[in-house]
Amino acid sequence: MRIALRLIALAALTASVAAPAQQRHDTNAPISFDAPHAELQDQQGRAILSGGVIIKQAEMTLTASRVTVTYSGKALSGGSPQASRIDASGGVVVTRPDQRASGSYGVYDLGRRTIIMLGGVRLTQGANTVNGNRLTINLDTGRAVIDGSGGSSGGRVTGTFSAPKRNQ
Repeated sequence: MRIALRLIALAALTASVAAPAQQRHDTNAPISFDAPHAELQDQQGRAILSGGVIIKQAEMTLTASRVTVTYSGKALSGGSPQASRIDASGGVVVTRPDQRASGSYGVYDLGRRTIIMLGGVRLTQGANTVNGNRLTINLDTGRAVIDGSGGSSGGRVTGTFSAPKRNQ
């Protein structure tokens, strides 16, 4: 019975911090970046950005100390490169209009339209917060799943969520 109640509470909390379906992220929008330093490794199909990186796509922003963008196509020989994956490390923060997620590492898989964050993850929406070690956000559905395994929280997911105020 206790396990069932915990699962119900976790499902309610996860649903409370997941983005509403009508606020899906536009994964087809162009991706822009801003960084103090960029190194293009065209033969390997990657660009390494460092020094306080800002990546933007539609209404989503990712900030980190270092970002590696993996792409297909050749940028230097007149090709049309297309990003397929973004790996971020060092104080990774992803913000959307009503959410903020932070962690040590992040991977944005553009093909799967998912963001995975690892290491001391915190997801916040309004007064609701969820903490764990691994967060997976599906950008098509807005569903966020958090796992506590392997983290400093003893393998548990923790958090708080707001309750409706009563008129007295």
